[in-house]
Amino acid sequence: MVLGRVQTALKVGAGALALAQVGTIAALMVVDRRRKRHRGHVNFPSKPPEPLFAGEDELTVYTRGRDLFDDMIATIEAAEHTIVLETYIWKGDRVGRRFKQALTDAAERGVEVHVVYDVFANLVVPQTFFRFDPRIHVLRHWPWTGARGLLSFRSPGLNHRKILVVDGSTAFLGGYNLGSLYASRWRDTHLRIRGQAASDVANAFVDYWNMARRGQRALPQPSNRPWESAVRVTRNVPSIGVYPIRYTYLEAIDRARERIWLTHAYLIPDDDLIFALGEAADRGVDVRIIVPAESNHIVADWISRGFYATFLRRGVRLFLYQDAMVHAKTGTADGRWSMIGTANLDRLSLTGNYEINAEILDADLAREMEDIFVMDASNCVELTLHDWQSRSFAMKVSEAILSPLRHIL
Repeated sequence: MVLGRVQTALKVGAGALALAQVGTIAALMVVDRRRKRHRGHVNFPSKPPEPLFAGEDELTVYTRGRDLFDDMIATIEAAEHTIVLETYIWKGDRVGRRFKQALTDAAERGVEVHVVYDVFANLVVPQTFFRFDPRIHVLRHWPWTGARGLLSFRSPGLNHRKILVVDGSTAFLGGYNLGSLYASRWRDTHLRIRGQAASDVANAFVDYWNMARRGQRALPQPSNRPWESAVRVTRNVPSIGVYPIRYTYLEAIDRARERIWLTHAYLIPDDDLIFALGEAADRGVDVRIIVPAESNHIVADWISRGFYATFLRRGVRLFLYQDAMVHAKTGTADGRWSMIGTANLDRLSLTGNYEINAEILDADLAREMEDIFVMDASNCVELTLHDWQSRSFAMKVSEAILSPLRHIL
């Protein structure tokens, strides 16, 4: 009898919480729609791309989409043998059409072109846009692509990667999706690699293609991958249950002795990352994190805010990026280590999606990343513990209602 009452009470409580979460999310979505409707022209600082060398590879960091897209298109137009493109979001707007036409032109002149895009991420794009020239080889990533059967515990995952490799020698990867919005209105970070390390990015594409090709011709593995390089390409591959990017971050945080500066669009860390960042701050490491004051996903913002008090009490400094969406997924530590890629510090990226990051051990590149961080921080407001504790009671209640969702996002 007592057990039955307890079970009933638990069910009622769970139902009430679910209804409260649905109501809170609905209210936030209404606020978000109004906010976006009144958003005007976006200005934010950026840095012109400047090539530098890390070992034998030439590296260029991009902080504005227009510069990146121009260089990507120029690289496609110069292609002689192969092009592989993998993207999460591909808008059917002016920029999206520009890329599609450049790929079509390349295929017409005899270049082997292979394309992968995520179907779920592009449901709002007119599907006629994704009708390609028959000479272009296309794979469409579905949410179940890579699943090993109904009884498999391995997640199929979305394909959140953004890769372009041309002729096996020039590679691009980072946070930028393809579209006009990202050309000038979002602050993101992308990396171009020229040299042998580009073959590791090509290999990531080939491995995915050959796993998911569904009747398409298999691609040959790159033959010139280096054993030693300042650039190490790290991939999350849900189909085989491999998620090394999370551990790469944990290892870098644990090694840091002077500073670790992170910029992330969505900050929803798990307990191990929270512990590692707090431990770093406790031993005197200068830990700073830039996050958007308002991102493109308002629910993710509110879930993320549930971690702010914990970080601030431990001495982790938080900087809120103003007036634009900062979508970068980067880090730099101790003037030696840097990370640029597609993975956010949340569960979907670190233990769910297909992701790709470049880990770079080079002082010049780290200095470049530090300069970019300082530039971005100039467009931020630092959040203090006093300010955060002074937020409204309604905000605190809403955060508490949404807090259980941290374990799935």
